[in-house]
Amino acid sequence: MITMLDHPAISFTRMAIMSSIVVLLTVEMVARGFNFGVDALSMNYYMLSCPMAEGIVRDTVFRSLQDDPTLAGPLLRMHFHDCWIQGCDASILIDSTKDNTAEKDSPANLSLRGYEVIDGAKDELEKQCPGVVSCTDIVAMVARDAVFLTGGPIYDIPKGRKDGRRSRIEDTINLPFPTFNSSELTRVFGGRGFTIQEMVALSGAHTLGVARCSSFKNRLSSADPSMDSDFAKTLSKTCSGGDTAEQPLDATRNSFDNLYFIALQRKAGVLFSDQTLFSSPWTQGVVNGYAMNQAMFFLDFQQAMLKMSVLDVKEGPSGEVRKDCRKIN
Repeated sequence: MITMLDHPAISFTRMAIMSSIVVLLTVEMVARGFNFGVDALSMNYYMLSCPMAEGIVRDTVFRSLQDDPTLAGPLLRMHFHDCWIQGCDASILIDSTKDNTAEKDSPANLSLRGYEVIDGAKDELEKQCPGVVSCTDIVAMVARDAVFLTGGPIYDIPKGRKDGRRSRIEDTINLPFPTFNSSELTRVFGGRGFTIQEMVALSGAHTLGVARCSSFKNRLSSADPSMDSDFAKTLSKTCSGGDTAEQPLDATRNSFDNLYFIALQRKAGVLFSDQTLFSSPWTQGVVNGYAMNQAMFFLDFQQAMLKMSVLDVKEGPSGEVRKDCRKIN
């Protein structure tokens, strides 16, 4: 049986990524030198308790993207939407009940997809090493592998997070809005400990996936000087299909690259919160740098993702390892 690691397409992708000397030389530095700030987390957390965990997750993501390449963007954003609310604790996976409306049913999260990918990885892990691998570690590993399998940087993340026991729709009010300007984004990201450069790097995740018309149609009601007039026509045509009509966030929606930043230079950012990064003098230089140097974007992105992946993680009795990612034990 051919696994994900044996597949020729993945071998080609791996060689292409590893051809970047900058990224290669910094992966080990990032993995070893990053201060996780959480003693329980470790790059080799499952080495003894579930040594096949990483391979199971990678194979699951590979097969899922082979069947549906458009899942990469939603899977990456699932990790961000999880960590931003109550920390990285898989709260985004919990289903609503008659007594509680969970995060995943918030309007801000309705465009997320791929929950079945997490379920598939969890089911296989429970067969191999029951009660060991947390759902939030799976979410983090899935996002990492989605980046790599679509042409992005290869990087490692620490494991050992525990799953949370709370998921409420009202908490999603703290997610960044697509209508935020650069000052608002700087304030919100700064409140979570991110620098302006890290904020722009994380925004580069929008190189994958699509946005729904409902998240950008406000830009079309009046002339937006930050948007190219021809691109405005493109967005208007998309929105003729209704609020759920989808617009790719850059020209290569299923490939992780720096075209997102090039689009911002051309005033072709889909969301106002994207285009504002080029409009603002505080962030324009970072956008220009990433548009010119993809390797620099990859390096900064992987470091920012490492930092994000340890936001307010749960340890010991403050969390659990769910048997079913969709509900608390």
